[in-house]
Amino acid sequence: MAGQLRAIRQKIKSVRSIAKITRAQELIATSRVSKARDRAHDAEPYAREITRAASTLLTHHPHADHALLNRRPDTSRVAVLLVTGDRGFCGGYNHNVLRHAEALAALLRRQGKEPVFYVTGRKGIEWYRFRGRPTVRVWQGASGAPVYDVAAEIGRTLATAYDTPTAEGGVGEVHVVFTEFVSMLTQRTVVRRLLPIEVEEREAPQGHEPPVRAPFAFEPSAGVVLDVLLHKYVDARIWHILLISAAAEHAARRTAMTAATDNARQLIGALTRQANEARQAEITTELTEIVGGAAALAASNRD
Repeated sequence: MAGQLRAIRQKIKSVRSIAKITRAQELIATSRVSKARDRAHDAEPYAREITRAASTLLTHHPHADHALLNRRPDTSRVAVLLVTGDRGFCGGYNHNVLRHAEALAALLRRQGKEPVFYVTGRKGIEWYRFRGRPTVRVWQGASGAPVYDVAAEIGRTLATAYDTPTAEGGVGEVHVVFTEFVSMLTQRTVVRRLLPIEVEEREAPQGHEPPVRAPFAFEPSAGVVLDVLLHKYVDARIWHILLISAAAEHAARRTAMTAATDNARQLIGALTRQANEARQAEITTELTEIVGGAAALAASNRD
């Protein structure tokens, strides 16, 4: 009985230590998710202005042509960029990205296309290495706090692959699988096509005249400016994806660590009740032994 009580108390001590760790992780994730959301919000004006500049140029030069805007005649090879995390303890965050990537790869193969993978985040890299699956390029070490240099490198890599003919090792499409931050409790895994870039033309609302086009002059030429803007646009989209994925990762970790802390507290309560029951049983046994010994001693004295 005493051994059982010691074992229960040791379990309580261990669970309390785990609860302290999960609580600390929860507080850290809570502080980091707000910073990640602020970074994503601060990056939106830059992406919006890049999009606006590219749209203005295409509006004034409707016949402008660029490789990133054109659909490839050969789409037998398709690039898939996975945005995963460098760390665990974030629930199904990484698993959902990998699951959606596998579903996308299966769909592409049914269409007769070969998916090639570009992976960011240590968890995704380890998943592919463990299964012996090839990857073209990998990036790790900055999932929780992305830096623009990495986003620009990813953008250049994917744009170069898209510019290269499929027969020479290039790709005909580029898709990205990432997690979108919706709220502190909700994160949504998203699959989007990154290249070729789609230019959406929207009709003016009824009763509103289309705006008069202001004269613009592009130096050194509209084609050179369009090339720079479209590559900047791709970099800005990847940068925004990395930022909102970081916010989603911290939010998922906070949710997972909150649940782990709550479960630890419930387990401590259950173990404490078991310890109390074991202690009561031990006291009852001791009292029974004392009463029995006293009765036996009184009987021997009478004899």
